Amino acid sequence: MEEFDFVIIGAGLSGVDAAYRLKTQLPHCSYTVLEAQGEAGGTWSFFNFPGIRSDSQLTVFGLPWRPWVHEKDVAEASLIREYIQDATRAEGLDKKIQFGHRVAGVSWSSEEQRWTLAVRAGDLAKECKAKFLLACSGYYDYTKPLEAKIPGIENFQGTVAHPQFWPNDLDYANKKVVIIGSGATAVTMLPVVAQTASHVTMLQRSPSYVFSIPSVNHFGAWTKRHFPEHLAHSINWWWSFLEEYIFVFFNLLFPSQARKLSLSLAKEQLPDTIDADIHFNPKYNPMEQRLCMCPDGDFFRALHRENCDIVTDHIETVTADGILTKSGVKLDADIIVTATGLHVHLLGGLTPIVDGRAFDVGTSYAWRGAMLTGLPNAGSVIGYTVNSWTLGADASVKLLIKVWKHMQKIGATSVVPFCEDEDLSSSLPAVAHSSTYFVMAESRLPRITGKSPWYGRKNTIYDHWKLWFGSVTKGMRYTVPSKKNQ
Repeated sequence: MEEFDFVIIGAGLSGVDAAYRLKTQLPHCSYTVLEAQGEAGGTWSFFNFPGIRSDSQLTVFGLPWRPWVHEKDVAEASLIREYIQDATRAEGLDKKIQFGHRVAGVSWSSEEQRWTLAVRAGDLAKECKAKFLLACSGYYDYTKPLEAKIPGIENFQGTVAHPQFWPNDLDYANKKVVIIGSGATAVTMLPVVAQTASHVTMLQRSPSYVFSIPSVNHFGAWTKRHFPEHLAHSINWWWSFLEEYIFVFFNLLFPSQARKLSLSLAKEQLPDTIDADIHFNPKYNPMEQRLCMCPDGDFFRALHRENCDIVTDHIETVTADGILTKSGVKLDADIIVTATGLHVHLLGGLTPIVDGRAFDVGTSYAWRGAMLTGLPNAGSVIGYTVNSWTLGADASVKLLIKVWKHMQKIGATSVVPFCEDEDLSSSLPAVAHSSTYFVMAESRLPRITGKSPWYGRKNTIYDHWKLWFGSVTKGMRYTVPSKKNQ
């Protein structure tokens, strides 16, 4: 049976970044990456719905150690997938990835001080052992979406498609399409579908904030032409980071002004026939849910087309040939797209077994957003939900490497977070978003108190401050063989 110091689960941006950090910061450690799909890329290899792209600038959303060289800074999935795969080959990380290897179960033995992983590789069942796990498979279920209750959907005689499992042969040209949803997926799909569909309607129960951002960072393009690549990347990274950081904190600190700005900008870009106060004025404050970004205002431009509109209403029922809303509006449809959200879970949906007992994520506390109480030698690598994802994932990996180095320094074989306050009633979910798919997942998410070290993902400035000056012993129990339970 193979044994490694580290096993990384997942070869998307987070997993590839973790592999690089292990390679460069812990060169004497052994590791492997287990990836269920046949290629690296994670989300960007898995999803294939029309128009799939980033909604963050790749300069900061990309890998911190791998410059984004394309002119477009908000890019389609194919470019992101190519970028990730090029990075794995350039750094030799592809040789560490075992593709087509799905982790089916993980169990920890305190006696062995090891994790045992049950893995499926096609029809072959195999096992391997690890001293430390890094779960880098994101926060959603690859096998099932969020189950949204849509009354009468079984009556529909046309095609029902979910973006998570988009049919490769689905032809929407000259068809009437209704996209149910108001999030990033719906905002991404609408402009692309509208190019060839006879008509497309975005049906939302409640509005979202939608901002336009340039697909090309003109300042970044200028620096790439005038500076060496490494220097240009550093300048662009800091410029993009500060730009995003200021934007996020403006929304968080001044929600009323941010709302007014969002509404004003939407009105400038919308046709006179669409009322921004109805369709783009959410009840919640900015950043309580993810903001939707559209490159070069493509979403707003699409709404100027005669074959494209937006409806804010509730569904009364789905009929054989469309949707009837609560207000009595009939939306004809050949295709209904249910862009209603993701099924959220951590650790790739695995239920770890710790010394024979099933581990419940929902009753654990998050230690600095990277480990969970009661789960030894395991990191849950999660990115930011309001800032660029990869910044948070990278901060988590760096913190976990610091924990590992402390283990080596004191001769510990395991470490597990512990919280003396076991009363969950006064705690909060680790992710405070009010989006339906996060609210429905509260029982599957760890808890936080808001006090260090029991907090979730913060922001990269706070997390790096804590990385440099924070304690790796507070709230942690290290096991040293000669001093059990130290």
